[in-house]
Amino acid sequence: MKTFKKTILITIVVLVFGGAIFITNLIWFRPFNINHFYNKVFIEFALDNPELVTGLGIPVMSDLYNDQLTDMSVAFNERQNEKTRGSLQTLLSYDRENQSEAELLNTDILAWFLQNTVDGMVYDYHNYPVNQMTGIQIGLPNMMQTSHNIIDEEDAEAYIKRLNAFPVKFDQLMEGLKIREEKGIIPPNFIIDITLKGMKEFVELTPKENSLYTNLVEKLDDLEGVDEESKNQYLAECEKAIVESVYPSWQSVIDLYEDWNDRLATSDAGVWKFPDGDKYYAQQVRNHTTTDLTPAEIHEIGLSEVARIKKEMWEILISQGYADTTRTLGDYITELNSEERFLFENTDEGREECIAEYQRIIDHISQNLDGVFGLRPKDTVEVRRVPEFRQEGSAGAYYQPPALDGSRPGVFYTNLRDMNEVIKFGMKTLAYHEAVPGHHFQISIQRGLKDVPFFRTILPFTAFSEGWALYAEQVAFEQGFYENDPFGNLGRLQAEMFRAVRLVVDSGIHFKKWTREEAIEYMVENTGMPRGEVVTEIERYIIMPGQALAYKIGMMKMLEFRQKAMDALGDKFNIMEFHDVVLGNGSVPMSILEQIIDEWIEGKSNV
Repeated sequence: MKTFKKTILITIVVLVFGGAIFITNLIWFRPFNINHFYNKVFIEFALDNPELVTGLGIPVMSDLYNDQLTDMSVAFNERQNEKTRGSLQTLLSYDRENQSEAELLNTDILAWFLQNTVDGMVYDYHNYPVNQMTGIQIGLPNMMQTSHNIIDEEDAEAYIKRLNAFPVKFDQLMEGLKIREEKGIIPPNFIIDITLKGMKEFVELTPKENSLYTNLVEKLDDLEGVDEESKNQYLAECEKAIVESVYPSWQSVIDLYEDWNDRLATSDAGVWKFPDGDKYYAQQVRNHTTTDLTPAEIHEIGLSEVARIKKEMWEILISQGYADTTRTLGDYITELNSEERFLFENTDEGREECIAEYQRIIDHISQNLDGVFGLRPKDTVEVRRVPEFRQEGSAGAYYQPPALDGSRPGVFYTNLRDMNEVIKFGMKTLAYHEAVPGHHFQISIQRGLKDVPFFRTILPFTAFSEGWALYAEQVAFEQGFYENDPFGNLGRLQAEMFRAVRLVVDSGIHFKKWTREEAIEYMVENTGMPRGEVVTEIERYIIMPGQALAYKIGMMKMLEFRQKAMDALGDKFNIMEFHDVVLGNGSVPMSILEQIIDEWIEGKSNV
């Protein structure tokens, strides 16, 4: 039945998009209508990426492709690269004079994305696909648990089929890892160590203790109309798949990583050690910030911002009686972090209290943003703890967008592995960043955009999404949500300092050849964050070069564009209209956002 549905879906797609759905590098077969071409590019990409389809929860597609995993073989990657180059060539062949203003914006956004992707192809193997935070060995189980919905028996069968496809996926992974070995793209030994720890803990569980099994138990329990015999059969097949397919896949990577650790790994942290490492890092800086700033410029901006924020934090500390300037800022923050009044009990009860407090903060700000935002998300947002199997190497918090088919709300995940790392005076800022009016606002609104090509609703640009979330913290401050809360404001500044320090340590590690230890000490000294949390963060920057730059650079650009609008419009400036213009166009590169704001300013000026 599923095969028949897929055939029907593909046939419809081919008919709708002019028979050119599978032909991307031949310009003369392009769709006559450029809007058909926009959708053609996305549909081709989605059909090739079943895991993405599942993660996004795309209606119809997610049901039809939930028994497959995305191919990650070298041959598939080469085909995808050729397809992307062809799509860019075709896009640029359309006559701009015949495009409407809306179409020109669509074209510019898609062209930026495709060109940036093409520019990065030379560095396809300059990364660590197995790592402690975003590695495939974390992403696959997470996708199966959080995104693979089971609403009927076909979905349960697809779940088992996917588990049994893990060996093929990991064979493809191993093919890429061997290429990285030849190129000298080897993770630092401390990254290998923590990654191995997590992988070994995963395979040491009995199959019935594994989250892939317990997840299926929970989902089958919620499934109506299925008898116990059928449920037990699915569980038996799941257990067998974990033993025969999942664990051997993990073991193959464990064996390789142990070998690398013995023979090849060093403690060098930065990508400067890669072939053309400096060029690669510069490309990643542009990829994540969507600006032309250089690593050297980023580093200097970071140092300047650290100095400014440090001054503001000292003013609050002194006003609250912490006035011994012979001590460092980090000393005082570390001391505050351990004060009982700012901590929850390190128990399950403390964790439940923490989650309830986060939800209260989100509900409060959600009800008090009239006049600041016209556009509001239609999706709800929930607070949940990071799953225990992945909390060790996970960040302190992150946001998972809602499914496009409405089957899953937006989720603000908080890492509750150690409640001594959850400081009460930092909770407001984290909730504003991850949920409202930060990531949940921006991403949910983007996914609900109307009258735009589908790619506009999902395309991510790190500087926009993370820059907005940090900008949202500033908006909450400006709107009085920290009034009479000096320590909450200290937490806000600490969070901004955290992002400013990232500019220094990320460029320090990958451009200035700082060691892991140098970066850790700089961050502890200037933020006062718990050392364990700092270590997790620094090791994140090591595996994701340039990503951490996007937050502060994106925020600074948005504030720059807002100030430009305020200066140009004077009394005509309206903060709600500004926010609606920014959010109402979805995620875009900073250069295109500036163009959008300039056009809005011009339109308002002429009224």
